[in-house]
Amino acid sequence: MGIRAGCTATAVAAAILAWLPAGEARAANGAYAVDAADISEVGSCKIESWLSAASNTDFSAVANPSCVVNPFQPVELSMLTNRARSDGEWSTTIQPKAKMNIVPTGIGRLGYSIYAGGSFDALTGDNLTAFAVIPATFRLSENMRVNINGGWLWDRGFDRHYLLYGIGFDWKFTETLQWTIEAFGQAGQSDRPSVVQPRFQTGVRYRPNEIFSVDLIYGRNVMGENANWITLGTTIRFPVPDGKPEHHRTGHL
Repeated sequence: MGIRAGCTATAVAAAILAWLPAGEARAANGAYAVDAADISEVGSCKIESWLSAASNTDFSAVANPSCVVNPFQPVELSMLTNRARSDGEWSTTIQPKAKMNIVPTGIGRLGYSIYAGGSFDALTGDNLTAFAVIPATFRLSENMRVNINGGWLWDRGFDRHYLLYGIGFDWKFTETLQWTIEAFGQAGQSDRPSVVQPRFQTGVRYRPNEIFSVDLIYGRNVMGENANWITLGTTIRFPVPDGKPEHHRTGHL
């Protein structure tokens, strides 16, 4: 009980600390944009964070604490905060999100989840976006999976609706190293062509144990402004005491 309470307190503290003066938030799977269908075990928590720098001097610093609760069935609740600089202007956005697994994943079997949330400006309180996404995962083996995302985004500032899409491939090629490649974006009408242009990321994750991992990622057009991005991210996990290792329980890479 003490460890679980400590994990929850740490996640809450991270959320409070994240209320610092951000840009456009992104969803899912650490610093990667394409989410997998799995969620963690009930009672577990994690803190994802990453720093991203672009060739046009744009910058993003993200903290994303989350915990899994079970009010009626397991739900992963997260609160992503993004402190960002775009075209020399700084902003802070907060993005609450809830994710629920519908069909578990398995080797040779398609599993899927649903998540929904929104974002708002932490300084003005303005509602910025609302979204709903279905992430699906097909596991090719214990070490390979394909993730497919499809969903909807409402840009409330311009009152425009977009179709969200993404496809990614994860390969755990050693006991501690995982390679990810993904393409994603949003389709719809925009005054700026770069907003609806496809986006790309590829990176390597080093995970020496069940608690900690670090990502190094290269991205192109990640925020929709035709720039190259480098991202350094970390994840710290707080598993359930005496619970099974994550990859044994769910097949997570």
